[in-house]
Amino acid sequence: MGAAGGLVVLVALLAAVFADVVAPYGYNEQLYAALLEPPGAAHLMGTDHLGRDLLSRLIFGARITTYVVFGAVTIGVIYALTIGLLTAWFGGALDLLVNRLIDAWMSVPFFLLILVLSSILGPSLLNVILVLSLFGITESRVVRGQALSVKQHLYIDAARATGARVGHILLFHMLPNILAPVIILATLRAGTVILAEASLSFLGYGIPPPFPSWGRMLGADSRLYLLQAPWLAIFPGLVLTLTVWGFNIFGDAIRDLLDPRLRGGGGRYR
Repeated sequence: MGAAGGLVVLVALLAAVFADVVAPYGYNEQLYAALLEPPGAAHLMGTDHLGRDLLSRLIFGARITTYVVFGAVTIGVIYALTIGLLTAWFGGALDLLVNRLIDAWMSVPFFLLILVLSSILGPSLLNVILVLSLFGITESRVVRGQALSVKQHLYIDAARATGARVGHILLFHMLPNILAPVIILATLRAGTVILAEASLSFLGYGIPPPFPSWGRMLGADSRLYLLQAPWLAIFPGLVLTLTVWGFNIFGDAIRDLLDPRLRGGGGRYR
């Protein structure tokens, strides 16, 4: 299952990188002689109400999704690492204050929060990445827990005894030893980010037109023509579902591989 999920992720990444080569048409190329054309030899997934090839838009949409996933997850990981490491190291009032603020942050429904922020900032790719990167703030608690465990080890005391600076200890002694759970969190978070971006775009607060977003293709681009052209929702929905499934299964497999408690006997992965 992990290999199947990894294959789906790989296909999505390859489609994003080579979209200009793989896609038969441009993402906004309009063919006025083929409005709402059903799937066929000329257009494998049909066309929309503006005559745009649906397969091409889905392929270019994979590029948009890749930008959002890697941007939001990377920035979110930086948030989590910075907050988690600093609160674990300094502790005391800083740790107490930050964790109470995170508790208050977690008490607000997150989708409602990102919806409000997106409406304030306006629809754009950069704004979507910045808003969705806020997922990393809640994940700092996991990083903090791992950092507190690593902080008790003797090699940290040895580094402090040799006069190593705090930044050096955090970056070169603690960070490498908490990367495994961080990688797992980042991989599992990718599916959530994809769904959140699709939801924002579906409501009109995500990626603005004419750029292809799978969520917008399910929303404004297809709702008026669902009965006449159901393929406008079927294919984007299938691609979105399959991609999220692939990231989630791939993340589960990475978790099983990196967590020694989940490995089979004899050092083999089962």
